[in-house]
Amino acid sequence: MKSIAGTIIVFFLVLAFTPVQAQQPAFYNDIQQFRKLDRVRVPPERAVLFIGSSSFTMWKDVQEYFPAHTIINRGFGGSTLPDLIRYADDIVFAYDPKQVVIYCGENDLAASDTVSAVTVTRRFITLFTLIRQRYPKIPVLYISMKPSPSREHLMHKMDAGNRAIAEFLRKQKKAVFVDVYHLMLDEKGKPEKELFIKDMLHMNSNGYAIWQKAIAPYLK
Repeated sequence: MKSIAGTIIVFFLVLAFTPVQAQQPAFYNDIQQFRKLDRVRVPPERAVLFIGSSSFTMWKDVQEYFPAHTIINRGFGGSTLPDLIRYADDIVFAYDPKQVVIYCGENDLAASDTVSAVTVTRRFITLFTLIRQRYPKIPVLYISMKPSPSREHLMHKMDAGNRAIAEFLRKQKKAVFVDVYHLMLDEKGKPEKELFIKDMLHMNSNGYAIWQKAIAPYLK
């Protein structure tokens, strides 16, 4: 009986002093993968840095769209603006970019009905300010939130957010708002389905071709 009691006591002592593994924050594995890539191959200096959500993640051949520029793509799927802010040290400040291109915001709106265009704008301003504090002279591009058939119900929020962010960037130096939103609508003002893959959220090569033409004039 004493032996059983002793075993139980030892068990609970071990349990008490065993550190509980902390739950990893969202997208932790994605960031670790970026770190691994940078260890395997030292990232180029003075590149154009793409950061944002899955529209960048899935742009696997982005370098081929902009052959005159050196591109570092650090988009990670599903991310929101708070995620970019949280991991700024890893996806922005770990590099020495000559320009930062941002696509993010639509996942913020899709995540919760309580997230408004104003919320997204404030989050973007926080990210922009963070980048500006470290890199006061490099150009920053923001690509407008895109309309997609699967998120048509959010288009009014996206449009409002795009307009607010565009207004903010107009007052900033070396900052550009790239409007792809209106380039992706059909004659009825609906998202052009031919620009998307089956999920009606992510783009095919036709969609990226539109982005290429819209972005290229502003790359340094």
